[in-house]
Amino acid sequence: MRLAAAAGILRPTAALLFRSRPQRLLPSLRRSSLPLARRRRHSYSSTSTALDDPPPTTTAPNVPPSPSPPQPEVQGGGGGVKAARRRARESPEGVLKRQLDLCSRDADLPTALALYDAALDPATAVPLSIYHYNCLLYLCSNAAAGESADPDPDAVKRGFEIFARMEAQGVEPNEATLTSVARLAAARRDPAMAFSLVRRMAAAGTPPRLRTYGPALFSYCDAGDAVGAGEVEAHMDAAGVVPEEAELAALLRVNASKGRAGEVYRLLHRMRTLVRQVGETTAEVVEAWFQSDAAAEAGLEQWDARKVRDGVVKGGGGWHGQGWLGKGQWNVGRSEMDRNGKCHRCAEKLVCIDIDPSETETFAKSLTELACKREVREDFLRFQEWLRRNGPFDAVIDAANVGLYNSKAFSFSQVNSVVNGIQRITKSKKLPLIVLHRSRVNGGPAKLPQNQKLLEGWRNAGALYPTPPGSNDDCFFPRWKEKHQVRLTYSGRGPTFHLPPPYSIVTQESEAGSWHVPTTTGDDIENPRQWVCATRKFPVESSAPQRARLSEVGW
Repeated sequence: MRLAAAAGILRPTAALLFRSRPQRLLPSLRRSSLPLARRRRHSYSSTSTALDDPPPTTTAPNVPPSPSPPQPEVQGGGGGVKAARRRARESPEGVLKRQLDLCSRDADLPTALALYDAALDPATAVPLSIYHYNCLLYLCSNAAAGESADPDPDAVKRGFEIFARMEAQGVEPNEATLTSVARLAAARRDPAMAFSLVRRMAAAGTPPRLRTYGPALFSYCDAGDAVGAGEVEAHMDAAGVVPEEAELAALLRVNASKGRAGEVYRLLHRMRTLVRQVGETTAEVVEAWFQSDAAAEAGLEQWDARKVRDGVVKGGGGWHGQGWLGKGQWNVGRSEMDRNGKCHRCAEKLVCIDIDPSETETFAKSLTELACKREVREDFLRFQEWLRRNGPFDAVIDAANVGLYNSKAFSFSQVNSVVNGIQRITKSKKLPLIVLHRSRVNGGPAKLPQNQKLLEGWRNAGALYPTPPGSNDDCFFPRWKEKHQVRLTYSGRGPTFHLPPPYSIVTQESEAGSWHVPTTTGDDIENPRQWVCATRKFPVESSAPQRARLSEVGW
């Protein structure tokens, strides 16, 4: 159940979302017949090419499949459709399709090429469709990139031969086709060609996707061509394609290696906006930059403190955007924050960057639109009306998550202990909103007398909302959740609540010029999150507040 209306009816700055632990998001897979490219082990991770009809054995569920090949048009009833499908399966084209499916599943390029050669032989000729070509190009690009179990050294050459014949036969390439060919171009270290394929696609009216840009972007970065990589990034921006961490890290690396301090500064801020917390590989790229001579040379020895302060205010806190402040070597290392957001290494205190009222309104509207598109409209409107009658609430409980915490069987008493604990925290006479699927309200342990009594009490208090079948409660705005989600652990003594930190877990640039970049390492309750801390070793006169903090921690 999507709690869009809750964003408007809950008190925005006080509402707390209680969950026992972060939900695991399971990718939904649909039935298909060809595998997606496996997750790359190097810089081409986002360029995986899906074929027209991928199989359920995919190992890259984040890459959406291309449309399935069109089915033959048939006349008559159900029997005619079945017969036509059977004929299609048993035709030479259908048999070849199934054989290529097996090759794709097994990453068997040699057999696929043998089938292709046989299809071109006049004695065993088979008409080739875009599906066949895409399968062959997919296998060639995988082998060329080193993803095949048995890489073919001629994969690039054969791939381009297959693409040339496809065009000569007048078969129109689609996005999956051109992505595979772009990967072939990248494999032979030709980023310009890979980029030209993206531009060709855009000119033809086919919107490029992130995976389509990947071969050109990563190839330029691997070649140390920061200018070419920047042109790809600009093209992505114009097409409305948003880079993810892998792309931003590659751009950061190539610009850092060329000493382009201005671009590194821009990319760090773009990463702050789009990624928030970074993985280990990206963290190492950030550390390498701050340890470089170029980073030591970049910056102003004197700056306008008023401009910096105004930039912080305009940005909502946590960054100023005025460029590098100070000069000299950086002191870089991993750190942790204390409960108040004070860095253990440099004593800099992080700030809280909450969403403002306009963002809250946008959040509520977008979630409402999403819910009305994906769920039964009447169910959602019924929930909104229920909230108007019974709200507002100070907190929301994901009761299914709480009731199953550390247990295979759903526990109503566990939920009730959290309800009582929330009331103690909020000091409210009103119960929190308890969200629970209708099946758990009506069946199983719910039928036991003691649980019936609890349910009845929650209903009478106007605090229980049973969600209908097909609903989902996992759509919450990340920035809102970061500041309002309360995690809990449970023991024999009852629940222990872990309130959200009083600071934002996002890259922060201080008024004194220091940087703190949060990583995804140690992000659970027991292990403190690791941050990259970068502070000038020898701050100049203009950064006296920073020098005082360094003195405080003994630097």
